[in-house]
Amino acid sequence: MMRFLITYESNNGDYKTTTLNLSSSVTHNGSVCGNDTQAAVVAVQFGEGHSWSINITKTNETYQGDFITLTYNTNDTAVFPDAKRKGPVTVLMKDPAHPVQLNTVFVCHNSLVIEEKNTTQIFWNVTLQAFVQNGTVSKKETRCPADTPTSAPTVPPTIANVTTASTTTLSPAPTTVPKPVENPDTGNYSLKSGNKTCFLATVGLQLNVSQDKPLLININPKTTVADGACGNTTATLKLNDGNSTLIGFTFAIKNTSASVQKFYLREVNVTLLNHLNGSVISSADNNNLSKWDAFLGSSYMCRKEQTLQINENVQVHTFNLWIQPFLVEANKFATAQECSLDDDSILIPIVVGAALAVLIAIIVVAYIIGRRKSYAGYQTL
Repeated sequence: MMRFLITYESNNGDYKTTTLNLSSSVTHNGSVCGNDTQAAVVAVQFGEGHSWSINITKTNETYQGDFITLTYNTNDTAVFPDAKRKGPVTVLMKDPAHPVQLNTVFVCHNSLVIEEKNTTQIFWNVTLQAFVQNGTVSKKETRCPADTPTSAPTVPPTIANVTTASTTTLSPAPTTVPKPVENPDTGNYSLKSGNKTCFLATVGLQLNVSQDKPLLININPKTTVADGACGNTTATLKLNDGNSTLIGFTFAIKNTSASVQKFYLREVNVTLLNHLNGSVISSADNNNLSKWDAFLGSSYMCRKEQTLQINENVQVHTFNLWIQPFLVEANKFATAQECSLDDDSILIPIVVGAALAVLIAIIVVAYIIGRRKSYAGYQTL
C-alpha cells in the first residue's frame, strides 16, 4: 500500500497539501525482474497520469532499492483542483532502506515514510523480494525497523487538504537513516574504430544530483554499455547504465607549443531518464571544462576521488580513473601521467628542502656563536 502527500501552489498563490491515493485500477507496465547484469524495476501507473517506480540493484549477497521516481499529474483536477502549474511533475529520490540478503523477503507492516521536495511518500503492508531464485519465494524474511515481533499493522490516517498562506507543515514522521553510499565499482570501457581499439577507459562513476537532499547514484558497470566516436581531434565516450542514466565525456586536443600536443576533457553531459517512458527528468552539461590533460600518446591516471561540477545541481565523482582517448596501441594503455592528487613523490623534495634549510640555519647559528667566543678576552690591534 502507498499514499502520497503533495504540496502544490494554487492559482491564488496559496500552497495546499493534497493526498494522492492509489486508484482501484493499477497497472505495472515497465516492471522487469532483472538478472545479474540488469536492475530490477517495480513500476506502477494509476489514476489520471500518475506513476511510481523503484530501481532495485543486486550485489553478490544483497539487493537494495537504488532510486525512486514519483510522477504526479496536476491536470488531475480531482486531486489538484486549482493547481497553478499544469502537467506532470517528476520527483527523484534515493531509497533510504538498508540492503536485504538475497533469497530473503523484505516485510514492513508499519509505516515507511520518505520525504523529498514537496512530497511525502507513505508505504505500509509491504512485502517484497527481488531477484527470486529458482522461481520460489523465500520463507526467510527481514523486517523494517518500524516493525517489532508484537506490533500490529498501522495504517496512516487520511489527511485532508490544508491551505495556508505560504507553506504547509506536515506532522513529523519517523524516517529511516540512510546507509552511507559506498564507492562505485570500477568499470572497464572501450571503443573501436573498425577492428582497432581507439579509446580505453577504466573508472568508477558516481552521480550526485542535489535537489533538496543529495541523491547519490552509483553507475553499475555490469549494466553499463559504452558507445561513442573516435576522431582525429575529438573523441566522445557515452555510457548508458541500461536503466535511466546517460553520461557523456568529450575530449579534445590542444597545442601547448609548436611541437607539443595534449589532450584534455572538454565537456561532460548527464541525462536522467524516466525508465517508464524514456522522458527526460533532468539534463545538465558543462562544455567549458579543462580537466584530465596529458601529452598526446600517453594516458591519464588518477586513483583518488575527483569531482566534476556539471552545474549547480549535478556533480560527477570519479574513482580509480585511467583513460586514453587517442592513439591507443595494441589495446593497451600507454604510459600514464598521474594527477597531482596521486603524486606523493612531491613530498620528498619538500622534506629534503626543509631538512636542508634547518641544517643551514643550525650551521649559521653555530658559526655566529663560535665567532663570538673566539673574540672573548682579546682586543683588536
